[in-house]
Amino acid sequence: MNEQLTVAVLGGGAAGFFGAIACAEANPGLRVLLIEKTGKLLSKVRISGGGRCNVTHAADTAAQLVQHYPRGARQLKEPFKQFGALDTVRWFEKRGVQLKTEPDGRMFPVTDSSETIAQCLLEAARRAGVQILLQTTAEQITPRPQGGFELQLTGAHAQTLPVSRLLVATGGAPKSEQYAWLRQLDHRIEEPVPSLFTFNVPNSPLRELPGVSVPRARVRVAGEKLEYEGPVLVTHWGVSGPAVLKLSAWGARRLHELGYQSTTLINWLPDFTEDTLRQHLLEFRELHGKKVVVSNALLGLPQRLWRTLAEQAGISPEIRWNELPVKLQNRLIESLLRTALAVQGKTTYKDEFVTCGGISLSEINMKTMESRLVPGLHFAGEVLDVDGITGGFNFQAAWTTGFLAGRAMAASGRD
Repeated sequence: MNEQLTVAVLGGGAAGFFGAIACAEANPGLRVLLIEKTGKLLSKVRISGGGRCNVTHAADTAAQLVQHYPRGARQLKEPFKQFGALDTVRWFEKRGVQLKTEPDGRMFPVTDSSETIAQCLLEAARRAGVQILLQTTAEQITPRPQGGFELQLTGAHAQTLPVSRLLVATGGAPKSEQYAWLRQLDHRIEEPVPSLFTFNVPNSPLRELPGVSVPRARVRVAGEKLEYEGPVLVTHWGVSGPAVLKLSAWGARRLHELGYQSTTLINWLPDFTEDTLRQHLLEFRELHGKKVVVSNALLGLPQRLWRTLAEQAGISPEIRWNELPVKLQNRLIESLLRTALAVQGKTTYKDEFVTCGGISLSEINMKTMESRLVPGLHFAGEVLDVDGITGGFNFQAAWTTGFLAGRAMAASGRD
């Protein structure tokens, strides 16, 4: 074995697999090793999208894609021009996997099974000749004076392994100390904090409404420039849904600073102002004055939500619109436009842990994903300080950065 023709990829997730496959396909003369510390491959791929795998998002241009990345948007623009969402679709189609687009732009395999994506990646790696080492950890990475690295591997395939190039695609980590081994390579780490999480509201006025959803509401953190509009879901523990998850991504660092304690305001009717809503209720009252307020949900809101908001405004179950005092109507308007929730903590969205933070992008050549500090060291996926909102954007960043890193390592092998 010629050690100069051996490259290693650390991490058996989306970015690691894409990098290993891209490298092996572009330069069949290389020995490509994919090293995974656990016994499982592609874990996040398999659980993503409720087991359907939200592969990417329908976006024709890099400019459209980058709008969905709270961190990394500017730096990802050129990489997305090299390998964007359309390239991802073509990559999977070429290997027999058709993707479909849902109304909100998310793209899934037509089988609606994440296993389709996992098996596609495993088969592509096998065909390309990628060798996979499971239950093996790179305990130490030592740059060599003549170039390349020496990996001290422990576990099932314990050995001292010399490699000419190294791709680190080990995913995001929730704790700063988990990046210590990368700091030893002189890289600066942007402190990791959670992104994409739901809001815990222990004393929620909506706690009797789990499962109730509204297709479009505006969620705002009081006193902050943080708000997002979209579907909202009431849960047993608080609130979730795309609007909450996306708000948590854009506000990840600020919400962390606040200790995940805040007052969150939900506007269930974002198309209305106070004045236009008051006028609408006045017109309804004139036409339907004898209808009972709490029993007749207006404006397309779910009946259970309407009843709860009306009762919290102090409206008794038997009161009719033509009997409703102005004071109680004003309280109802306040509830509809500004339901206040005392948020006390967060909950991981399903099992899909996403962090913001990681390797600082200022130290990465974004054309090749190679370190500007350590020649021959590449990074891809969530180990980088890149994260997208929910909707397939984190996977797209993984495919893109993995692909560029793999191609760059393949080219260096030819040199």
